[in-house]
Amino acid sequence: MIGKKVITMASDDLLNRAISLYMSTLKSLDSFISEPAAKYYLSFEQYLILHDIATQKKIMLMDIAEQRQVTRSAISRQIKVLLNHKYVYQRADPNDRRRLFLHLTKEGKRVEAEISQDVTDRFTGWVQIFGEEKAQEFLDFLEDFDRRIVNQDKIEQQASSELK
Repeated sequence: MIGKKVITMASDDLLNRAISLYMSTLKSLDSFISEPAAKYYLSFEQYLILHDIATQKKIMLMDIAEQRQVTRSAISRQIKVLLNHKYVYQRADPNDRRRLFLHLTKEGKRVEAEISQDVTDRFTGWVQIFGEEKAQEFLDFLEDFDRRIVNQDKIEQQASSELK
């Protein structure tokens, strides 16, 4: 019984520490990462779509949705913002007019390049502060956490909803 109490106290301490880190660091991480895109009135996800269009030939909305494992309507809402800012345009496939390929405008190319440079500079600064080995360990941990916790939760939720 004492062993369980020690584990519970240790778990409580870990939980409190995790909550504290979430409130002070992780909660702010998204805005910190998004900052380079925000000055162009874009979310980080919208920047990533711009980057995909810049780096992949003949990419369509449905390709991006598949890569991100989200619905086409979710990507459509993001692309609508990029269209409104005139960062991207769509052009029909001459062989199949129903297929619309996404392309960057001149302004879209400039914005994507500037945000990419800012993101690279920011990441390089993190690596310089912590060193490559520590940065690699951190990324390895996040990948492991994603694989073992986040994706496992998704699998369990999907299985649960299929049973209903």
